[in-house]
Amino acid sequence: MTARGARRGRRTPAAWVLPLLVLVTLASIAALYVRGDLNPILCDGPCGPQYVTPPEGLATQSPDPDEAAAVGSGPIDGRELAAAVAGPLRSEALGGRTSLVAVDARDGKVLVDEGDGAQIPASTTKLLTAVAVLDAWGPDARFTTSVVRDGGRLVLVGGGDPYLTDAKSKGSSVERADLATLAGATAKKVGRGPVTLGYDVSLFEGPEVSPAWEDGYVGSVVAPVSPLWIDRGRVGAGRSTDPAADAARRFAELLRARGVEVTGEPTETRASGATIATVRSAPLSRIVEQFLADSDNEVAEVLLRQAAIKAGQPGSFAGGAKVVSQVLSEAGVDTAGLVINDGSGLSRKNRISARTLAETMAEVSSRPRLGSILSGLPVGGFSGTLEDRYVRSGQARGLVRAKTGTLTGVHALSGVVTLSGGRPVAFALMSDDTKDVNPFVTQAALDRVVAAMADCACGA
Repeated sequence: MTARGARRGRRTPAAWVLPLLVLVTLASIAALYVRGDLNPILCDGPCGPQYVTPPEGLATQSPDPDEAAAVGSGPIDGRELAAAVAGPLRSEALGGRTSLVAVDARDGKVLVDEGDGAQIPASTTKLLTAVAVLDAWGPDARFTTSVVRDGGRLVLVGGGDPYLTDAKSKGSSVERADLATLAGATAKKVGRGPVTLGYDVSLFEGPEVSPAWEDGYVGSVVAPVSPLWIDRGRVGAGRSTDPAADAARRFAELLRARGVEVTGEPTETRASGATIATVRSAPLSRIVEQFLADSDNEVAEVLLRQAAIKAGQPGSFAGGAKVVSQVLSEAGVDTAGLVINDGSGLSRKNRISARTLAETMAEVSSRPRLGSILSGLPVGGFSGTLEDRYVRSGQARGLVRAKTGTLTGVHALSGVVTLSGGRPVAFALMSDDTKDVNPFVTQAALDRVVAAMADCACGA
């Protein structure tokens, strides 16, 4: 071989650098995909579970067929369960008034009944709100925000979409209708104008603020309840005191930005005329999942009114409370002592027994129509308000799905804990006399009770 031929046979740096770069690039893309960094591109936000690669520690192997056939079928020994929680329930950190009711979620059999009557439920009230609205509307319902035109007048009509937002944003875990899209559709219909703008909030009735709320809540921890708002009435770190007017003013700005001449300031009115543009909310199932995961007070109050309206009651605090009681009673849930003043649980005048909450969760477990309540509940050690809890609680990690409830001196948990063999127990644990105890200490004491249930063999 000549020297020239030898040089032709030797690979130059460029010949191997390019394949190496391709391999590095592909490996980087694969790593980003597994970590979820490509979700906003691939899925326009968080990807669904079918697109998620589970961490190695959560990967499952094919179960033994005999074991799989037996999952969830074994009985639960109530005496053993009561014995397992007896010690943790005696903790002084739980204060002077504690209730625990646990029922077999498969058949409603009461396993533990350490109830102490109706207590302050805090945000576990949201479970009843979710049941009522899903029972009334069904999981596929959507809520519509619309624009009605009557000559030179436009009216923005609030349809009770709790997650209506200013502009469409990527990465949201729940689909959200937005005013910018609605303004674009409206501008195409009306041209340059001029037009005046009104807003209609007649869907809801009664007071916008519960008389049972503490002074100072409105504007700091909750907005006045309205069928029309953007971003749940939030303004910076606080809340709007007139969310409907704020939404209408923002809609006027969006119309002007699209070339529509809007004269004057928006005013509250009643809509009449033809509907020219609409946007629709996410399905109710997704709304319920999100508001339970976030424990969102504003969304809860809107959903309470939506439940009332669909059931033929006034869209008010009182109408919603009546529907909650009716739905639970018709399902055979014990409602003794039930007092509901709102849908969020902010009211310290609310009263719900642990029996009511536990039986409600058993009902949720048995009805597919209510399934998004279970899928929306935080998971111990993994998500939502339970993300940092049960991390060191043995078998309880990943086996507890529950709604938390917290006010000053009040702590509650209600949901489903899974015992060995896949046996589900619906439970409610409430403690509302702990104002003199460090809240984190009380929280840990509650977690020990639930962990004791998860760790119980209980006849397996």
